[in-house]
Order: sequence, then structure tokens, then C-alpha cells
Amino acid sequence: MDAPLHPGTVARLHIPPRSLEGCLYASLWRDLSAAATQGETLSDAQCQSWFPATPLCGLSWTLSGRVRELGIGTEAARDVDAGTDVDGAPGPWLPASVIGGPRAGPKRFQATPDCRAFMVAIRPEALQAMTGVDLAELKDRMLPLSFIDDPAWHALDAAMLAARDEQTARRTLEDFLLPRWRAVRDEVLADDPPPRGYAGWMQHLALRAIAAGHGRSVRQAERRIKQWSGQSLRALRLVSRAEAAFQQVRKLEEDEGAVIWSALAQDHGYADQAHLCRETRRLSGFSPEELRRRVAQDEAFWAYRVWV
Repeated sequence: MDAPLHPGTVARLHIPPRSLEGCLYASLWRDLSAAATQGETLSDAQCQSWFPATPLCGLSWTLSGRVRELGIGTEAARDVDAGTDVDGAPGPWLPASVIGGPRAGPKRFQATPDCRAFMVAIRPEALQAMTGVDLAELKDRMLPLSFIDDPAWHALDAAMLAARDEQTARRTLEDFLLPRWRAVRDEVLADDPPPRGYAGWMQHLALRAIAAGHGRSVRQAERRIKQWSGQSLRALRLVSRAEAAFQQVRKLEEDEGAVIWSALAQDHGYADQAHLCRETRRLSGFSPEELRRRVAQDEAFWAYRVWV
């Protein structure tokens, strides 16, 4: 069953200040408790959240309520009301603060109706430079924020969990990151920060890798890209192409234009419509048409709606 859009929930995306360009990609605020204050009730399905594969790292703080991961399988992809992991019981409740690395597939989470969460997407090479974390250990994983072995980050964690609202959380994090980002910015960025979007970021990484190893092989440049991003150049290309295709779908919908999947596949370099379908299902868990419908109609797909 679907989880129809609920007017009482809050979902916002914020673009970081210019001083943190090249480091933070975006912050997300999700507040389900706002519905309860209006005397409204959320279903279990409306308390779920679906996220696609991503090349970015993530930091998340649950300021109230709890969140746990749900499995994604064939039946779950058909029915977001399932409420359980189709391959077993739901996962345990996650720590209030977590760090996650780039992931090759989608994720689905269940929150309690009183949940308020602040999340940020951060470029992996910036996180690595500021913390020294091994991106290979974070790939496709979610770990307690204590994974960062630094007392200053532990103090940040406590301050974030004590934040009462979105504005305080965002200001606390940005104030913490700014001096640390300034200390490594020239190391991570050779010049201006990459433009928004996965394609511009991927191109920036490739140029940096080539410049860092002038006269060396393409294979060595690709190894450097994987070291900095946690993913192969091929994986980055796949998610970059999918993002561009998804953005075109949203634009067509806003302009009340028809989405012709075969034409979309051709425009974005897929071999054919079937190729587009396979890649979309691998990255999101759904076919292109089913994903388009759910983004438009399901509360659980709020992250897709605010991202573009």
C-alpha cells in the first residue's frame, strides 16, 4: 500500500554557506512530531524514509524519537506498508548519532512518530581530510559517530544532541566544521569548489587525480579517485547519470510534459530503456515509473522531493 503525503510533517533541505562549499553538500531536517502537535496521526508507512544509493558520506543526529533500518527486498519494494524486514526482523534501533559512508544501493528506515532528525551529506574527501577516517571501512555501513576517534568530534556530538531545533543544530555544526575545513581546504580543492551535482564533482575528482599524478597511468588516477571518494570512477559515473535523468524527470513533471522513458534513456547514455530500468532499480529499489509515482505520492519519499 502507498503512504500518502501527510500535510503535518516537515522536510527541508538547506544548501551550505559559501564558506563550506566543497565540504558540506546539503543538510536535511525531518520532523514527524510536528504532525502530532496538530492532533494528527501518522501511519507506520508514513514514518518510513527511503533513500537512494549515494556517493556522499552522511552524518545524522536524532534529536527526539528513534530510528531503525528496515530491509529492502522484492516484497518490501512492492509494499512500503510491510513495516518489517522481508528477510527477517527489523534491525535494532540505531544510535542517536551515526556516520555513514557512500553506498551502492538504497536504504529504508522506520522512525517513531515523535522523531526529529538533522542530517547532513558531506563530500567523502572532505570528511577524510578533516578526520582521517578510512572510507573503505565506511563503505555501505552505518556506525556510531564515535567511529571518529577525536575528542573534539565527541564534544560536537554532545552539542548536536543537545540542540533544541533545526537552526541550532545547523549553526552548531557549521561553526564546528568551518575552522577544520579551512585547515584542509587547499589540500582537498586545487582551485574553486566543484559545481553542485554529482557530475561536476566527479569531473573535479578526475582532474585532481590526473594533476596529482602527471605522467602516470589512468589506472593510478582511478585508484586515487577511489581513495578520495570511497567508490570507483565507474560507480560515480552510474550515480551521476542517474541523478541527471531523475532531474530531467522532475523538470518534465513541473512543465507538465510527458515522460517518455525510451527517449530519456537515449538522452542520458543508457543502452536502451531496459538498461535504464535495471540501473534505476539497482540504485533506488524501484523501476523508473514506480519511483516517479512514489516520489509524487508517498510520504516516505520525502528525501527525493526536497533533494531536487
